[in-house]
Amino acid sequence: MSEKVNGVDKKPVEELTKEEAGSELAKLYSRIGEADIEYHQEDAPQISDEKYDRLKSRAKAIEDKFPELKSPDSQTDKVGAPPAQGFEKSTHLQPMLSLDNAFDDDDVREFDGRIRRFLGLTGSEDIHYTAEPKIDGLSISLTYREGQLVKATTRGDGTTGEVVTENVLTIEDLPLSIPDAPELLELRGEIYMLHSDFKELNERQKKAEKKLYANPRNAAAGSLRQIDSNITKTRRLHFFAHGLGAVSGSFEKTNYLAMQRLIDAGFKISDQIARCSSVDQLLAHYRLIEQNRAELGFDIDGVVYKIDDFDLQERLGMSSTAPRWAIAHKFPAETAWTRLEGIDIQVGRTGALSPVARLKPVTVGGVVVSNATLHNEDYIAGRGADGEPIRKSDLRVGDWVKVYRAGDVIPKIADVDLQKRSSDSVPYEFPDRCPICDSEAVRPEGDAVRRCTGDLTCSAQAIERIKHFVSRTALNIEGLGNQTIEQFAKEGLLNDAADIFLLEEKLGTGEDRLAERDRWGELSANNLFTEIRAKRNVPLGRLIFALGIRHVGAGVSDRLARHFGTWDKFTRVVNEACVMSGEAWDDLVSLEGVGKVIAESLVAAFDKFESIGFLERLGGHLEIEDFVETAQASSALSGKIVVFTGTLQNMTRAEAKSRAEQLGARISGSVSKNTDLVVAGESAGSKAKKAAELGVQVIDEKSWQRLLAGKDLNRVAEESSAVDQPEESKDLPLLAD
Repeated sequence: MSEKVNGVDKKPVEELTKEEAGSELAKLYSRIGEADIEYHQEDAPQISDEKYDRLKSRAKAIEDKFPELKSPDSQTDKVGAPPAQGFEKSTHLQPMLSLDNAFDDDDVREFDGRIRRFLGLTGSEDIHYTAEPKIDGLSISLTYREGQLVKATTRGDGTTGEVVTENVLTIEDLPLSIPDAPELLELRGEIYMLHSDFKELNERQKKAEKKLYANPRNAAAGSLRQIDSNITKTRRLHFFAHGLGAVSGSFEKTNYLAMQRLIDAGFKISDQIARCSSVDQLLAHYRLIEQNRAELGFDIDGVVYKIDDFDLQERLGMSSTAPRWAIAHKFPAETAWTRLEGIDIQVGRTGALSPVARLKPVTVGGVVVSNATLHNEDYIAGRGADGEPIRKSDLRVGDWVKVYRAGDVIPKIADVDLQKRSSDSVPYEFPDRCPICDSEAVRPEGDAVRRCTGDLTCSAQAIERIKHFVSRTALNIEGLGNQTIEQFAKEGLLNDAADIFLLEEKLGTGEDRLAERDRWGELSANNLFTEIRAKRNVPLGRLIFALGIRHVGAGVSDRLARHFGTWDKFTRVVNEACVMSGEAWDDLVSLEGVGKVIAESLVAAFDKFESIGFLERLGGHLEIEDFVETAQASSALSGKIVVFTGTLQNMTRAEAKSRAEQLGARISGSVSKNTDLVVAGESAGSKAKKAAELGVQVIDEKSWQRLLAGKDLNRVAEESSAVDQPEESKDLPLLAD
């Protein structure tokens, strides 16, 4: 029986051939990468959250059946806002990553299944989880040294946050010390506001003729970011602890016991946290929390499930944006009815024409909504990617429509009330030309998105590329907001990202000084120029991501940076690969997580950049930091290109690759003369044979385990007897130091 993915019937994964799986997986990676860009950078997603999750689940299923095809997902990055001006910045000792989402029971069962497959466990073995309410507040990291609170930092971009210690000290129910704590302890939690306090705050704001807060979460965030901590003190904030970050020494063996210990230390922990040993127990607790949701007195938007055992959490590790050992099971979306007053077309940086609904403002889940995504032209027409109806009618301007949102998800339109449709309404005609540059807008066969062909000549794409370049997950240049970028572009000051670094030269002095413009001043202008100067020094991975190349998300950018190491080598290989053959092309395509689709996108983008000299101009303004492996730079695998082949007995291929990356290795999907090491399990075939032909070192699983235990690579090879190694690897030379 087939299964539907994004509205299209697909073969069950177990029936796919390797060739079919490779082709489909490339398309899945491409669509997931596009969806990440559409959602996080263009604010115009083309697929629903549920469909996005199904795409990822399908990709995971294919990876599990064909481990050699596996590439890490570029997960959704919902890591909050960049550090604000006016606060000191601090780097988290351990990243504050967001959580993947589950929207139904099947997603939770798949989460459990993914964990079992990663760890190589059977369905009969118990895995203990904790389940607790997902507080809709502001994430915070508290650093305790020798048991004393010394720093409080917001999530920020997940790596760097705002130091708000003085404001956090005003929270009355937050203990300032932890008895018998390790020398260092990062405590993670949520700062939130009760419904009653939120209501009182808005009443005070209204009397003072100040801006009202949309919801308690925004109120809590705004209150914590007050420069004057005395203002924060009047806001009655509260804190719930829910996890640990970096810890020196031992604290407890499980999350549940750690939470109980924090309760003993005086911290507030949700009284609805439970320890569960099955998916059924998780789901039962989810429904119990959902039933009691209205009685809590504060906002929650779902339930968080975590692996309880800290050792298992460490084995599972993290993807580039989310821990593998936790997931947020979101509550159903909240809905409201309103009028569809218009449909606008926005043009993204990759040329995607994204329709946006302009709505008569309506409150949905406590937030006033006036816009909603319409995904693509098929969605407006009321059909799925397979051409089958997805609702009873198309959408037309003037329709009475049902709007829904869940948590901070961008609002969407779920349905239309045909009984209220005007008799003179007409179907919406999706444009076949770019509304900005009038270039032809084409929709390739099999693609859900129509794209402007204007490319570098389209001003909308140019502006969106600049917005992406300065965004928090790229170069994170504060002070260059969307309106400022649009104004500077209109004046001809910004034609591409390279022009950013000429702004101080153009606007720092003279008659058109930035400091003398409306809404600017000496301080704000100098802050912008200082910020731009500071971002001239940029890590390689961030710069690759900042280029805004289609399909190249944060995860792929990090892999490219790790693999090539330097900007010069990366650009040289991509430029040499433009002929789509030869050693450079093979190197690019074989890189784990890249493949043909992404490689083609890279060389196409570089060809366009070359035509206008963009990379040369940009590079002239920057000091690009070579990639430095921070995981365990001194490990035996640091910087080595490693290929896995065959079947491992003591861990899954996914876990083996994850462990190798944690030790600083670069994973490749194929063997070449650049490969440093091949780990060959049982039934190793052509890859082990090719390694033998090229003289690449091959080790067996026992030797791999010794490497993980900290042995030197050459020592491991010396200890490995010929009988321990695969037939193809006998008599191979040792890898030189």
